[in-house]
Amino acid sequence: MGWLFVTFAAISEIVGVIGLKLFSTKKNLKTGALFLGGFGMSFFLLYQAFSYLQLSIAYAVWIGIGTAGAVVINMVFFGESRNGSRVFSLMLIIVGVIGLKLVS
Repeated sequence: MGWLFVTFAAISEIVGVIGLKLFSTKKNLKTGALFLGGFGMSFFLLYQAFSYLQLSIAYAVWIGIGTAGAVVINMVFFGESRNGSRVFSLMLIIVGVIGLKLVS
């Protein structure tokens, strides 16, 4: 159950990042709700995950998935650079998250 909470918390964080990006370019109720709602839901779900997982594991995985997801979303939808060093760094994050999952 804890891993489910962390996964949905990370997905909500990615939604919050998308909302933040959109809110930074166009301030309206819709983008503000996406921004605040995404991050709010993310913190709520992460808090729920702490009932099942160690804080250090849940937090690190949440940050890793959220960061990797935000990078991918920004590369795909917002035109950020896709150079080799960025992709390699992204892969290191993913390997780290998988490693934490395997050892916990």
